[in-house]
Amino acid sequence: MPSFVTHLESAIDGTALPHDELQTTHADRPLWVRYDLDAIGRAVTREDLRDREPTLWRYRELLPVEHDENVITLGEGMSPLLPCPRLGAELGLKELLIKDESQLPTGSFKSRGLCMAVSRAKELGVTRLAIPTAGNAGGAMAAYAARAGMEAFVFMPADTPLVNRYEAGLFGAKVFLVDGLINDCGALVHRGAEALGWFDCSTLKEPYRIEGKKTMGLELAEQLDWTLPGSIFYPTGGGTGLIGMWKAFAELDQLGWLDRSDRPRMYACQSGGCAPIVTAFERGERHAEPFPDPHTIASGLRVPKAIGDFMILDAVRESGGQALAAPEAEILPWMRKANALEGISLCPEAAACLSALAELVKKGELDPAERVVVFNTGAVQKYVEAMECDLPLLPAKGEVDWDAIARS
Repeated sequence: MPSFVTHLESAIDGTALPHDELQTTHADRPLWVRYDLDAIGRAVTREDLRDREPTLWRYRELLPVEHDENVITLGEGMSPLLPCPRLGAELGLKELLIKDESQLPTGSFKSRGLCMAVSRAKELGVTRLAIPTAGNAGGAMAAYAARAGMEAFVFMPADTPLVNRYEAGLFGAKVFLVDGLINDCGALVHRGAEALGWFDCSTLKEPYRIEGKKTMGLELAEQLDWTLPGSIFYPTGGGTGLIGMWKAFAELDQLGWLDRSDRPRMYACQSGGCAPIVTAFERGERHAEPFPDPHTIASGLRVPKAIGDFMILDAVRESGGQALAAPEAEILPWMRKANALEGISLCPEAAACLSALAELVKKGELDPAERVVVFNTGAVQKYVEAMECDLPLLPAKGEVDWDAIARS
């Protein structure tokens, strides 16, 4: 299949850069991948997608990998869009949908971005990768690097959830714990690039993770018969997914594939324990200051300074949405409630969205009749520390108080 990529573009000042060379950032800020959308419109229609495989690669014309042999895949996408009537009723909503990314190959939405970053890195001749991570990205990068036969180095804070620590090593990566935060891990990756010659796969330090993450928006539109919901609530750490979806909606609009051009309000949801985007939004600023003393059980939200802060804030403001912080104390209760009500493996990051959503409904700032989509970005089983609970022990023999069991 021919590539429709025309160039890379600096998100901060519009500078055009060649797409057939290995690129990272421009002026220390991220890059957009740009396509010849008119040519794509002549080459494919939305109806052509119906007979394609049910993975994110069905949108091949809107993706940056040029040659099929460089596609590194574990069968990622399409993730289900699940109606949640009981949880919706709890929130006071008539139509609540959860886009469940927990069912992707590595248990989180990180599969989307890293499959694209690794595929394109392979295409451009990279053999060694490195990534800083606060959670699921490290395991995803390690898995796709293993699939591609590439060497992988993963740097993560020492208090990263246990499963994340182990899975990256299980996939063959060289894993290092760092006595610091994800930004400290990122600094180590940056410092080691010259010494060890690896390519930095940090969030938005290369242009292709956005392209993988934007497929969440492409899928959502297709699953809703080429309409979009009224509101999207998205857990926001580095923000690649929110940025990617906003880009996807713009591209679909230009292609004429949307039945209505109304785009959803985007709600960037963080924890009160680490809310740099919320702080900048409330102050009316385009860039966020590093958040002091960041802490949250939702490890993917513990990003005190996002390189794409202005891209997140631009999308939120353009959409008419908001950046919202969930009280840290509300995250686990909402996580447990959602899992129990709907049987969805909902992670702490998504629970932050539910808390923020509940507050908006309570304040009358969201129409209860509109269609709302919440993104569940990972499987709760990867957060064993957050799953802990007291379980009663029964005797193997003798009398059992069945009434007590029923009341428990």
